[in-house]
Amino acid sequence: MNIKPYVKLSKSQNVGYVEFYSPPHNALPAQMLSELTTAITNAGKNDDIGIIVLKSGGDRTFCAGANFNDLAAISNPEQGQTFFMGFANVINAIRNNPKIVIGCVQGKAVGGGVGLAAAVDLCFASEFASIKLSELSIGIGPFVIEPALRRKLSRSVVSQLTLSPQTFFSAKWAREKGLYADVFSTNEDLNKHVINLAEELARYNPKALNEFKKIQWQGTEHWGELLAQRAKISGALVLSSFTKAQLKKFTKS
Repeated sequence: MNIKPYVKLSKSQNVGYVEFYSPPHNALPAQMLSELTTAITNAGKNDDIGIIVLKSGGDRTFCAGANFNDLAAISNPEQGQTFFMGFANVINAIRNNPKIVIGCVQGKAVGGGVGLAAAVDLCFASEFASIKLSELSIGIGPFVIEPALRRKLSRSVVSQLTLSPQTFFSAKWAREKGLYADVFSTNEDLNKHVINLAEELARYNPKALNEFKKIQWQGTEHWGELLAQRAKISGALVLSSFTKAQLKKFTKS
């Protein structure tokens, strides 16, 4: 049975679970990015939710980044900026959220998927959660997600990832560099740990958690403007003949 794409928010034990699914590789179209932003924002406003967990459906890929069919359909710079603002809005929804957001990465993360893993407050992964920044290979760059990456990773590590667009780096490597807090041998162990930690944190003083989050995000107050500027850069590059030719290899005619 084919499962249709979805973004859903559910609640259990004062933990809000924001889950997205977009087969076959959880590449996100513009509409799902908008729904993801809304779900994260709504979870933050729900007084019955103390902690938010961000996860995806399926077990092979956490998120493959942008949907290539959507990218190929972009015909002017304004459309391009609007599309890439989808990722910017998700990152800012996490940043501005009063609740701690925990990432649960069960499979590979590519491009914008790595950005989501970097944007959450704390991220855990399975050993299958290797990462790759593939943007340069199609003629753009990880411009919108770069601030989130730089918040967790050193400049040299971001450069290594960006300038190795064909290379997957292991989950253990990502843990050593600071993207993942811990890596588990099975998805079952990963999910168990994330659920237990989220439920424990949800019992703590929400005001204390919120004050801690504010401190951790100090210096990012300009990201609303910064990410819009970065989206404009990506939105222009996606119209280049190089990028159009590369996208044609991967998209439906």
